[in-house]
Amino acid sequence: MGSHTDCRASDAYNWDLSDKRAKSAAKYIVEVGGIEKSRITGKGYGETMLINRCANNVKCSEAEHQENRRTEFKVLKF
Repeated sequence: MGSHTDCRASDAYNWDLSDKRAKSAAKYIVEVGGIEKSRITGKGYGETMLINRCANNVKCSEAEHQENRRTEFKVLKF
């Protein structure tokens, strides 16, 4: 899993926040979903992979910022 943030805090804060979110989501999947711990990982990407134009110093709506706050799941194999 990869977690992402919007650009509204410092780069360092966003890296830390996204990494904590990813690891927390992975932990939840293991504990609640019963997935083996070795089969799931979480990594934070901060604001490095924005999906729209809302980078630092760009005026954007709350909805546009929300698009960038996400956790993505990639299934590598079944």
